Amino acid sequence: MKKAMIVFIIMALLSVISPTVMHAEGWGYKKSNNGDTPDVGRYGPMLEKQDGFYVDDSGDKVVYLTFDNGYEQGYTGQVLDVLKEKNVPATFFVTGHYIESAPDLLKRMVDEGHVIGNHSWSHPDFTQVSKQKMKKELDRVHNSVKKITGQETMTFVRPPRGTFNEQTLKWAKEFGYTHAFWSVAFKDWETNNQKGWEYAYRSVIDQVHPGAVILLHSVSQDNAEALDQLIDELRKRGYHFGSLNDLMVKKLLPYPIWSL
Repeated sequence: MKKAMIVFIIMALLSVISPTVMHAEGWGYKKSNNGDTPDVGRYGPMLEKQDGFYVDDSGDKVVYLTFDNGYEQGYTGQVLDVLKEKNVPATFFVTGHYIESAPDLLKRMVDEGHVIGNHSWSHPDFTQVSKQKMKKELDRVHNSVKKITGQETMTFVRPPRGTFNEQTLKWAKEFGYTHAFWSVAFKDWETNNQKGWEYAYRSVIDQVHPGAVILLHSVSQDNAEALDQLIDELRKRGYHFGSLNDLMVKKLLPYPIWSL
């Protein structure tokens, strides 16, 4: 009886100090190559329930450029140069390593009108940490970015590795964040396996569709070198470029207001 009581107490303590490990989901979808929005299956309702998104479903011929910045490889300055020249907004999702190693680039992003989003401080799997740990990860990024750039609010979160579940979606919403997934992406993050700017260009063009949220990694030389031509081609095809802040306005306000 005494032994059973000790086991019970230990289990109770572990339930308090240890995170509850829940089933992890990995963001994915069936890629589209005919201009249609990709099918995300059951992930769609999961996101909608917690006000997350992966696409602009208004039907507008608009695309949103987003970059994941885990570390600096020397190409973000080139990316920012092109965005400035072409007058295109973007959202950069940063980690703690990036914040500490590239503060000048962070400040430039905000000074030139871009949005900085949260990609966590240490890039953990959110489904394997406690609610308190997840909040600490997000708060540290927010506070550090605010101190360096003056960006007061941080609205968007992109989970490391695209890993999530219903619980982490709910927690993020409670913390004041909106999950920002994507509908166009390709394997671009392997710095020792770059394939040339044409590969990056075609990978996006072949998947693009109205309302696309495009994920690119800033460590890719291919992306940096393709960006100029990519922007020009998308504009030739009738697309315009929006900020994720614009997308949030669409989600929050009725069509007649944001279309004026």
